[in-house]
Amino acid sequence: MKSLDHLKLNKNSFTVSSLSAPSDDKEYWLARTPYERLQAVEALRQLNYGYDQSTARLQRILEVTQLTAS
Repeated sequence: MKSLDHLKLNKNSFTVSSLSAPSDDKEYWLARTPYERLQAVEALRQLNYGYDQSTARLQRILEVTQLTAS
């Protein structure tokens, strides 16, 4: 996945509503493809934790042990 550089956030517009008010969020996300949903989750993860290309790959773990003669 790529960084969030291609996404733009309009910080001048927002809405306030009650948590008990009906919402069409569920219908919106069910209408998206699984790939689009995954992209949205990744964008939220990057907003929350940041984007670091050096940690974008799988981590390698190496353990060195001494062989004991039996």
